[in-house]
Amino acid sequence: MNTPMLAGKAVIVTGAGGGIGRDIALAMAREGASVVVNDIGASVSGEGNDAGPAAAVVAEIRAAGGKAVANTDSVSESASAARIVGTALEAFGRLDVVVNNAGILRDRFFHKMSPEEWDAVIKVHLYGSFHVSRAAAPHFKEQQSGCYIHMTSTSGLVGNFGQANYAAAKLGIVALSKSIALDMQKFNVRSNCISPFAFSRMIGSIPTGTPEEQARVERLKQMTPAKIAPLAVCLASDAARDTNAQVFAVRNNEIFLMSQPRPVRSVHRGEGWTPQSVAAHALPALKASFHQLERSGDVFCWDPV
Repeated sequence: MNTPMLAGKAVIVTGAGGGIGRDIALAMAREGASVVVNDIGASVSGEGNDAGPAAAVVAEIRAAGGKAVANTDSVSESASAARIVGTALEAFGRLDVVVNNAGILRDRFFHKMSPEEWDAVIKVHLYGSFHVSRAAAPHFKEQQSGCYIHMTSTSGLVGNFGQANYAAAKLGIVALSKSIALDMQKFNVRSNCISPFAFSRMIGSIPTGTPEEQARVERLKQMTPAKIAPLAVCLASDAARDTNAQVFAVRNNEIFLMSQPRPVRSVHRGEGWTPQSVAAHALPALKASFHQLERSGDVFCWDPV
């Protein structure tokens, strides 16, 4: 009989009351982890509180013979994020893995987006990832091991309409993950990102008014949240001890390693540049390597495999 990949490990999964977080929590537990199921039970836009979703996932894990406790603290504030970490330490005596999955949406075209819509999304996604990660960091440092898994999005990596707040937060999370990886590698702490494609309530409001839109939604439904969990479990395990500071995407049965910004083309002028020579020489020379104004669907333009 194979030893479970996460035997003896304690894991926090934020936003684990449904969707991707729920499936990751269940998969972590199946592989032997003790799981803190964190979820405030809010709507997709972040309103309301309900302890039911987190409790239901805990009950499901326990019914299958696993170990889990619920936590309903918000990730968006430092003090409440510290209580999430404290829940793991109190219940399981240790913490090995943090999965920063909690998120909300407040979609709006940029010229109509309010400061409140901007702040709400940034606080949950980017601040939330920072607060929970920061609360766990001293424990990881002390035990000389630990693993962070952060959820990013092609809305930030590639682009999308009406999601400036979400895209900015998700691309910020990539930079946060890289910084954690650089700062904490000497303590054997790893930090990686997953960009998930999955049909959940976060994208369940896509219009279906035309046959084309209906067909698109049916294709998206193939990409279930459970498809994300195997990569998350592997990254949390010792089998991925050499995997650090990477950005992956999961799309149904496909796993992608995503690029990170690097120089792609250069020009040089020994006497230096003027605005006029930039216009006449630099921009025309670089133009062949310009990135197009694309959305996620333009890059991932084939049906899920």
